[in-house]
Amino acid sequence: MTFGEAVKTCFSKFFTFSGRASRPEYWFFFLFIVIWNIIAGIIDWQFFTQVATTETETSTSVTATSSQPVQSIVSLIVFFPHLAVAWRRMHDTGRSGLYALLPILLILGAGAVLFFGIGLASSFQHGGNLDILFTRATLLIVIPTLLILFVSPLLVLWWLTRPSQQGTNQYGPNPHEVAP
Repeated sequence: MTFGEAVKTCFSKFFTFSGRASRPEYWFFFLFIVIWNIIAGIIDWQFFTQVATTETETSTSVTATSSQPVQSIVSLIVFFPHLAVAWRRMHDTGRSGLYALLPILLILGAGAVLFFGIGLASSFQHGGNLDILFTRATLLIVIPTLLILFVSPLLVLWWLTRPSQQGTNQYGPNPHEVAP
């Protein structure tokens, strides 16, 4: 599969989460996303960046800010096709497509642990036993969660680089073995 074929296939299968996607299909589309994000970043930098200069008696600071409208639009356009091709790529390696969402689900879980753990601790009288208990329990959960949050994207990346599962699996035929 060529670069152009991969991009065309991914956009034609915008919401297709069934079937399988070969490694070239996924990685060429990923390269397409990286290239378009770089181009969008350059456009944002060139046309939508505001520079503010602040002078004090002892120093001068320059701040550049941008709302990044072009990058936001590009990200919205490629979000579902990228999720769908990652989902199909996981199928190609014999795994459930839900594994493509693993880092996002873990981030949401870690956020819930922090929000509810620290939130519960702050609702008690400060310095009390329950405050200390919830704070320490939250820390005991957060430390392994942060380790898992660091490892999970690497694991998903590893799975996305694996070769196709030979033959037909539960998600369909091998894309390399199917005649065009």
